[in-house]
Amino acid sequence: MSISLELDGRAVDARAGESILDVARRNGISIPTLCHKDGLRPAGNCRACVVEIDGERALAASCCRSVQAGQKVHTQTERVLRAQRMVLELLATDTPEFNAQPAHTLQSELTQWCAAMGVQSSRFTTNETPRADLSHAAIAVHLDACIQCMRCVRACREVQVNDVIAIAGSGTATRIAFDFDDAMGDSSCVGCGECVQACPTGALTPANGAALVVADREVDSVCPYCGVGCQLTYKVKDEKIIEVVGRDGPANHERLCVKGRYGFDYVHHAQRITTPLIRREGVPKSLDNFDPGNPLAIFREATWKEALARAGEGLRRIRDERDGRGDGRGPNALAGFGSAKGSNEEAYLFQKLMRTGLRTNNVDHCTRLCHASSVTALLEGIGSGAVSNPVADVADADVILIVGANPTVNHPVAATFIKNAVKAGKTLIVVDPRRTEITRHAAQTLQFTPGSDVALFNAMLHTIIDEGLVNTAFVEARTTHFDELRANVAECSPEKMAAICGIAAADIRLAARTYANAGSAMILWGMGVSQHVHGTDNARCLIALALITGHIGRPGTGLHPLRGQNNVQGASDAGLIPMMLPDYQRVDDDAARGRFEAAWGQALDPQPGLTVVEIMDAAYDGRITGLYVMGENPAMSDPDLAHARAGLARLSHLVVQDLFLTETAAFADVFLPASGFPEKTGSFSNTDRRVQLGRQALQPPGDARQDLWIVQQMAAQLGLRWPEQSVDQVYEEMRSLMPSINGITWARLQANEPVIYPCDDENDPGQPVMFAEHFPLPGDKARLVPARVSAANELPDADYPMVLLTGRQLEHWHTGSMTRRASVLDALEPDAVISVNPLDLQALGLPPGAVIRLLTRRGAVQALARVDAGLQRGQLFMAFCFSEAAVNLLTNAALDPFAKIPELK
Repeated sequence: MSISLELDGRAVDARAGESILDVARRNGISIPTLCHKDGLRPAGNCRACVVEIDGERALAASCCRSVQAGQKVHTQTERVLRAQRMVLELLATDTPEFNAQPAHTLQSELTQWCAAMGVQSSRFTTNETPRADLSHAAIAVHLDACIQCMRCVRACREVQVNDVIAIAGSGTATRIAFDFDDAMGDSSCVGCGECVQACPTGALTPANGAALVVADREVDSVCPYCGVGCQLTYKVKDEKIIEVVGRDGPANHERLCVKGRYGFDYVHHAQRITTPLIRREGVPKSLDNFDPGNPLAIFREATWKEALARAGEGLRRIRDERDGRGDGRGPNALAGFGSAKGSNEEAYLFQKLMRTGLRTNNVDHCTRLCHASSVTALLEGIGSGAVSNPVADVADADVILIVGANPTVNHPVAATFIKNAVKAGKTLIVVDPRRTEITRHAAQTLQFTPGSDVALFNAMLHTIIDEGLVNTAFVEARTTHFDELRANVAECSPEKMAAICGIAAADIRLAARTYANAGSAMILWGMGVSQHVHGTDNARCLIALALITGHIGRPGTGLHPLRGQNNVQGASDAGLIPMMLPDYQRVDDDAARGRFEAAWGQALDPQPGLTVVEIMDAAYDGRITGLYVMGENPAMSDPDLAHARAGLARLSHLVVQDLFLTETAAFADVFLPASGFPEKTGSFSNTDRRVQLGRQALQPPGDARQDLWIVQQMAAQLGLRWPEQSVDQVYEEMRSLMPSINGITWARLQANEPVIYPCDDENDPGQPVMFAEHFPLPGDKARLVPARVSAANELPDADYPMVLLTGRQLEHWHTGSMTRRASVLDALEPDAVISVNPLDLQALGLPPGAVIRLLTRRGAVQALARVDAGLQRGQLFMAFCFSEAAVNLLTNAALDPFAKIPELK
């Protein structure tokens, strides 16, 4: 509703409930603000923004006073200006504002407002200057510049909901404090930097001094880490990134996590490979005495011409030998691993190269190790492997169900929106064998026995059906096979399943009722669901929960498998999987394959290829003899690493395209130095199905080259006559073959317009919510797929009595090749750790920090013990990013029969 008021003598229109400050700004009137920041709750505690309102005795804080019809507001009277100057003078008293040189930041808002208002000195007595706190690797604390505006407190407690910063003391001793007045480096701070981005005075700044440097340029891009797809801006000085700040993108609204904000300097690391390398004659393929800082112990430097020729010749030789179907010769003796870290264009071109240049469908990427089972179940059950609703839809959900995911660690910015929703009154249920940080916000936590997922989910399905909570109208109109599902769970009562899953029957029934009775409910899950031999069955159960309750096809509902890497969604969409062409068109579908054959001018293999683990098995057995790896590190990410590494060593020809001498590169015959994320432009598709543009901020160092250029050069080496294409031309070719992104032009992306798909045409804003009216399956109906209760492939016994869970740490990502070369991130988490229940550690007679050795049937590692009370007794957790304690030496390579994903959990 629009209302009218008078502002400095002229009539203006405003929206009901709008603040006076916002109306003034929109009408070109400048009012000082310090405690106020867009995106934070208005506080009105600094009083710098006061205005005068006719009929009111006291001045009013414009940031938190709403406009009223007929109001007469004055922003420039002598009384107002005198009060504003007094506030600035008082605030500047104890700060370094009037020094000749800026003390902590060049962008102090207090300095700027003092200058604008003519405040050049202070008449008031200063207090003792607090000492700087430089204990945190990422953030410097200078309380001599703090004006207690509370922006950092609101950012920490209300935006990120980390609850670390508060106000302590009183009177002149009032100060911001971390936890129990700890040094920041000793506190529970997670280094998200939201407080730094909020601070107006330099009381909180980047520890690297970036706040005192003027950047040469700023480049808008997106984050290179998890699947949330946060938008950010690189600040570049002297051709180095010095700082990263969040942008107001739809996935993050300026928020970042510690990786996105501080994990940028890996591209400048001394171990960066900048020259093509060829393996020295006679050097064995092994990780013995492997030193990523000394590549010339294994390789010799080469020109691009020589390296490309050697790489192409080795692959051509295998391809052109007579194909004995499994004897290590011909196209099917070749394979390729693309990367979910690369762009859509790189993924598309790489899979096209494999299918046309090497003539094989043996091409895969890390989705096989994370959400392959989720995608398989989603395609089968609802006709699409992508999420049905974006993460932001949690704001519209009454109930949020998180299953087998640790979003505060793996998707930290997405977790903030979940925590915001809980603060707004939404109900959170967490289902996980491990009690993680997000559970402190949960109304109910089901900490079940590892591997008993299907038993628990079937018990919930049983409850919903048995208690008449099914959305019968939705089931009858929009699903099939309900009778089969009902028969399958008939004997899976909570009372019977409680003994299997370790959750009391009453708690199972409560969770099922809460979810089913919600007006809208959303399920988000992670690799705790997918990385099992029964991972596809796990996902089938979650899909069934949504379908029989009708919690899909509307805002605040749906199914969202949280994507692990920044472009795992886009890489899968672009066809970087062995059984699918772009847009999930099967290679054994004659009509679909024919469209690509016509577009690419070449016949394609109709036989689905091998998956990641199958390729490693085939390499070990001699059936795969040549491998091209772009930006993946299977020597760290694959299960049963001893077996995988032995397979890599047996390859007759391995080409690796990467930034560093990774563990996989140690086995390479040819190494092609590639571009880091900030060194190229490309499109990326986040976990929400949102396509965004990452922009080049730096040139690749030395002789390193952009990945698209390298793939096109390899195509020439393999005899393909591709035209030279720029990134936008590759994108437009890809778009022409992918109906899902047909309406997302390169021009839209360049205009900084993130677009969510499906997007039918150039006027379509994109469709955030899928399946509102139909499912893309026969009869337009979703399929309910029953899942039988089954055990893990490997169970505890007397010799191996504990359960090992693997995953990521907040500060590190994937195999650590990037984050362990990021100075802040490595400083925060430099050592490999094994998380242990405190009672288990006590039973071993060991203190926290002791070195412990962990053995499975496949290998052993040792690392430092870290207490984790969130683990049940008999459970252990390790991140897989530490090469010195590579946990995947221990994990099981047994595969889900449907999705071919290994049992990493």
